[in-house]
Amino acid sequence: MNTDIEENAPTVPESGQNQPKRGFLKIVPLTLASANQLVSTFHRHHKPVVGHKFSIGCKDSEGVLRGACIVGRPVARMTNQHTVAEITRLVTDGTKNACSMLYAAAARIAREMGYERIQTFILESEPGTSLKGAGWHCDGYTDGGTWNRPSRDGRREDQPQCSKQRWVKQLSSPHERTI
Repeated sequence: MNTDIEENAPTVPESGQNQPKRGFLKIVPLTLASANQLVSTFHRHHKPVVGHKFSIGCKDSEGVLRGACIVGRPVARMTNQHTVAEITRLVTDGTKNACSMLYAAAARIAREMGYERIQTFILESEPGTSLKGAGWHCDGYTDGGTWNRPSRDGRREDQPQCSKQRWVKQLSSPHERTI
């Protein structure tokens, strides 16, 4: 296990570790380091992230961390960072319902923080089943491609550059945020 992780962090499962007892998962807060450890272990096509607004995980009855969700500011610079939260990474070990549970919990937390909308991007080839199960809807497709431009070179290119689906969940309208 990575020594940079805090001592009392939930246990991260080894690849292929037994599944949890049926139906018991609990949402827990995570540090970015703990969430990124799971991303390093299980994510198929992305590496850990540098920053976040908050991270959550789901653990089973034995305290084994089964999934993580990292929520940050929107990556696209023209998206309003004050009203829109973006799930930048979501990863699980394949535990049933863990993805939907994390998507739903992230949306609830973002709503309580005052965000009006939450979004995430998935590969064009992914079905979005967990997002549908959490009440999200597909809002369109990106063109894909590199983030590098003549005026902005040096961005990472070690991630998929194919077209992606944008999934969103409306959380509230501006007038609902008053106390």
